[in-house]
Amino acid sequence: MFVTPLYAGILALWFIVLSLRVIGIRGRGIAFGDAGDPANTRVIRAQANFAEYVPIALLMMGFLEADHHSIYWLHALGIVLVVARVLHGLALSFGWNARFGRVAGAGLTIVVLVILALQCIYAGIKGQALWLH
Repeated sequence: MFVTPLYAGILALWFIVLSLRVIGIRGRGIAFGDAGDPANTRVIRAQANFAEYVPIALLMMGFLEADHHSIYWLHALGIVLVVARVLHGLALSFGWNARFGRVAGAGLTIVVLVILALQCIYAGIKGQALWLH
């Protein structure tokens, strides 16, 4: 496997950036929560949202790569996922083009997840059918 680890590494670096922003909040003496500050909430949610969506996408990519799906298709999905998560993180954590980044980032993430889920379901059904014969 080499496609999934590439995107896992790229996405992990972005997760570190988002995490450092949260660590900055914690370093200001806010050990838990967001102290009622919407700016803190945005930074914390950007990191948490990433942590909620990216692992399942990478897991499904890994399953499909192990099942020898097209590396070109997996690269395309990986690129879209990276773009989606960077757009979303920039919008939520950094306030860059907030509406566009959040909508585009979330929308593209969902599209990637749906495609990966359907491919995994198909691979599972196909594999089950082969096993039964």
